[in-house]
Amino acid sequence: MCAGMFLVLLDVTVVNVALPSIGTGLGAGAAAVQWVVDAYAVSIAGLLLAGGTLGDRAGHRRVVLAGLAVFGAASAACGLAPSAGVLIGARAAQGLGAALLLPGTLAVITDAFPEGPPRARALGIWAGVSSLALPAGPLLGGLLVDSAGWRWVFLVDVPVVVLALVAVPLLVRPGSRAVGRRGDLPGTVLAALTLASTVFAVIDAGHHGLRAVSWAAIALALAGGAAFLLREHRADAPVVPLDLLRRPAFAGPNVAAGSMNLVLNGSLFVVTLYLQDVRRYSPLEAGLALLPLFLPLALLSPVAGRWTARSGPRAPLVTGALVAMAGAAGFALLGPGSGYPVLLPVLVGLGVGAGLFTAPVVTAAVSAAPPDRSGLASGVVNTARQAGTALGVAVSGAVAPATAPPAEFVRGLHALAVVGVVVWLGAAAVVAVTTGAAPGRSQPRNTFRRCESSR
Repeated sequence: MCAGMFLVLLDVTVVNVALPSIGTGLGAGAAAVQWVVDAYAVSIAGLLLAGGTLGDRAGHRRVVLAGLAVFGAASAACGLAPSAGVLIGARAAQGLGAALLLPGTLAVITDAFPEGPPRARALGIWAGVSSLALPAGPLLGGLLVDSAGWRWVFLVDVPVVVLALVAVPLLVRPGSRAVGRRGDLPGTVLAALTLASTVFAVIDAGHHGLRAVSWAAIALALAGGAAFLLREHRADAPVVPLDLLRRPAFAGPNVAAGSMNLVLNGSLFVVTLYLQDVRRYSPLEAGLALLPLFLPLALLSPVAGRWTARSGPRAPLVTGALVAMAGAAGFALLGPGSGYPVLLPVLVGLGVGAGLFTAPVVTAAVSAAPPDRSGLASGVVNTARQAGTALGVAVSGAVAPATAPPAEFVRGLHALAVVGVVVWLGAAAVVAVTTGAAPGRSQPRNTFRRCESSR
């Protein structure tokens, strides 16, 4: 389960340092390069809740095996892709496999270990291994691109998946199936259609201006969003129950979680391009340069979890948002010839801020839901984060296009500084209003400990 989760998170970050090489190798334009990242994020965001529901009905071991098989086959297809279009399609299929794996790995561990210290230790190992994927991605990606080429960024997944496919039937017992909650296929399709259309509209308008294709995508996104809300209002088993979204204590942290990923992953996308296309770093040098962004994310999450357990989520959330806002503002100081010391405070600020923000925002969202819907609440907040990632890459790539001359690209970074400050400030305001100042407002104190462990 740790191997599957590690691969899913690794493929969020490992690809970024390979993007310039992918663009050159496949002759892909700036919009296609953005879709290499966004096809994965859109697919996960659109299908994550459906993956959890399918696991409840069909058995999580079976769904994890299916997810591993899809993910492995798609990784091979990515590594062998002859064109950008094939690569983008394979990345979407990777996202499908990831959407099956993400909820399934946690559910299998929960079923396999008895409640109490054994389960807590197992979940702690799972969370620790998962967090290592963030700093490992840029390093591994840079090393593979420099030594073997960008295709091995994807092909390296295949032998790990094969080993996992052999191990799961031997080591994992079939778990119980819950048959009470049905899936909502129309709602799932409408949600994915709305998100994909929105991302397409932003990317297309950013590179070509508001043309007929962009307006058609905007119209499709609006129609899909309206149809999704109508469907969720009428469905017996909605993808996202609207009564939860009407709770400010639940809706606020989800908006904040999406905002965090919008700025963080959008920044990662453009910083990688800045380092390689403007500053001419090698992929490995770029991966090393990104460590100050990812190490705080991995190291500070347990600290933020303990802080949340003591004082509630509001204080770490507001603090994290303000620190990240200061980091995002640093984009305004970058120039085409700026040295790494000018970029370093940006990376540290974003990494420390997001490290303080991540665990409390998940805790706040899950704690605002009834105990019997905590799994659904966790799925919703993770979906919000993936949707934020997709939109963040689309917006950042539109404002600072990869094909722009260095001076124009840097002007785009200055504009993104304003976007980052506004979004982080808005997130701080939202969580200050909607989250509690002390644990126990929605659920008992030990809920926070459980959420921290399960992360």
